[in-house]
Order: sequence, then C-alpha cells, then structure tokens
Amino acid sequence: MSRIGRMPIAIPAGVTVSIAENNKVTVKGPKGTLERVLPAEMQIKQEGAEVVVSRPNDLKKMRSLHGLTRTLIANMVTGVTAGYEKTLEVNGVGYRAAKQGKKLVLSLGYSHPVEMTDPEGLESSVDGNKIIVKGIDKEKVGQYAAEIRTKRLPEPYKGKGIKYADEVIRRKVGKTGKK
Repeated sequence: MSRIGRMPIAIPAGVTVSIAENNKVTVKGPKGTLERVLPAEMQIKQEGAEVVVSRPNDLKKMRSLHGLTRTLIANMVTGVTAGYEKTLEVNGVGYRAAKQGKKLVLSLGYSHPVEMTDPEGLESSVDGNKIIVKGIDKEKVGQYAAEIRTKRLPEPYKGKGIKYADEVIRRKVGKTGKK
C-alpha cells in the first residue's frame, strides 16, 4: 500500500472540495479556486471533512498513481488556503531585477534587459536582490520560478546568476598562475 496515498486529506474550514465525473476535482478556498482532472482509475471520495483516495488494484501503474493523486489534491487544498511562494536571488556585479507593472525586468549582463510578464494567477515582487514568486498553483509557481532562473543560470566559479534562495551552488577553484 502507498503510505502517502493511504493518508486522508483534511479539509480546513472555509474550503470546499467537489468531485465531478471523470474525477474532475474543484477546490475553492479563501485565496481562489483550482480545478484539475485526475486519473479516472482512482476512486476519490469525500468523507465528512476528509478526502480519501483509493486504488482499484495493485498493478504497478495504479500504485504509482495512488500517491500522485493524493498529493495533487493535498497541494490544491494547501494552495487555496496558504498559497505557495518561491524565492530567487540575483547574484553578480551589475545584475539586478526591477518590477514595472506586471513586467519583471532583469539586467543580467546581456546587451539588452530581459523582460518577463507575470503569468495569469501569479504575482512576482522584487525586494533588493530577491525575486519572490507567489501563487495558489504549486506547479505554476515552480514553473515560472524555473523560467526566471534559466535566464542566467548560476555559474560555479563566482556564483553569478539567478539561484533559488535555498539552493547551494557547488563552487569550483579557478585557474592557478604559472609556476
């Protein structure tokens, strides 16, 4: 049995979960509404203030979908209550980030500034050398943060570039002089 899949998902006060046909799950909460179509093979039931996910049989595919389905629903519930946020750091001389309305403007040592428009449902803010991406959909927050990071990946010699706040960059020793 999947240890994660077996655990029931507690529904906090102020959150409503509705399960339609074809396992279309809609979660409404104080921060917004999320919808997702989950694998049709899984049985999703609402029992009081909990959502329980069960699988029809023990085939390998069903076992792997069991934990995934439960985690996706739990992430939706967390998203509409607390929301998600990712923090990125801009490191490097002359590298900076600024916000212009819905646009994130990055100066990353290229001949031109890199402009990125916030996707719908997400909000980015700049605080010094930190970029904070907030939203209710965990997948979209992570994806947008990853797209910002790819504009200038951190390099191992000086640590310049955009990195996640909790990321550790393995540093390398540079060249040494002549002997």
